[in-house]
This record gives sequence, structure tokens and C-alpha cells, in this order.
Amino acid sequence: MNADDQRLIAASLQGDTSAFGQLVRRYQERLYHTVYRLVENADDAQDVVQEAFLHAYQSLESFKGDAQFFTWLYRIAVNTAISLKRKNRVVLSIDTANRNGEGGADPLDPSEETRPGHALEMAEEERRIQHALNRLSPEHRTVLIMKDMEGQKYEVMAEVLQVPIGTIRSRLHRARLELRALLEQDEA
Repeated sequence: MNADDQRLIAASLQGDTSAFGQLVRRYQERLYHTVYRLVENADDAQDVVQEAFLHAYQSLESFKGDAQFFTWLYRIAVNTAISLKRKNRVVLSIDTANRNGEGGADPLDPSEETRPGHALEMAEEERRIQHALNRLSPEHRTVLIMKDMEGQKYEVMAEVLQVPIGTIRSRLHRARLELRALLEQDEA
């Protein structure tokens, strides 16, 4: 484990709340980006990250230091995000259907150097992928985001999700096939 994280955790356990605040500042942005990809709503992502830090703070004594602090925190946040998605599954599937194209992502590259329409095409493609991702099961969506968007290693994914590496590989393979099929179905 990172020596500085270890020092801050020890100080937090001694009652130094500012030490835990340093851990929050160190990891909250990174955690937020991952969670946002899972829940696809800024307010929900902020709530999940806040809940994850609160849970981590309350459970800090149970942190054994076998893994990196961020890995432990990441596991808490991903599980909280998955729970939120399951709880809101029906509502989210209706809200994100967005058939009239309103509320899509902003163009990715607004600079004048790009050809007209390129940014809108990219935003539309991203919207299509996100729409297809939303239709995957939480388990498949999570492994796709962790591996293909976050670049996590299989070992970290297995530790965070608490499943064997073989299960991660299997879920990832199935998730990619399912995502491809959904995208092809949308094109047709």
C-alpha cells in the first residue's frame, strides 16, 4: 500500500478528520469519473461517491491494508453504483430512452479546426453506445466500463468485484458480444 495513504489512514483512525479529507481530495475526482460512467447522472454520481467515502470512513477500522486504499474504495463505490442502478432500473430505462434526441451529449470537439458536423456525429455515436450500455445488465456494464473505458487490469477487477478472474473474462466476453448485437440492432 502507498506509504502516504497508510499514514493518512493511521491519522484518520486516530481521529484526524483532515487526514481523511486529504484522501477524499486525492481520490474523489478519479472515483467520480468511474461512477459517472456507471450511473450516467451527475447528481447520482456525486451521491454515490459521497456515500462511498462515508462508508469508507465508517469502515476504516476494517480496512486491512491487503490491497491499495483506492482499490478498496473503488469496490465500495462500484457496489454502491450497481445497487443504485438496480434500484432505479425501471426508471432509468424509461428516462434514458430519449427517442427525440433531446438532451444528448455536447459535441466533443467544438473547435473551428474540425469539419462541420464531426463533433455532432461523434456525440451521436457516443449517445448510441451509452444507450446500448444502459441496456446491459449491471454486471456486464460494470466489467465493460472497468476494462474498456477505465483500463483496469483483470486482477484489480476481480478484487473489486470479488469474483474470479475467469468470471471477469467470461462476463467481459459476453458483454462485448451483447453490446455489439445491441449496436447492430440499433443500426438496422
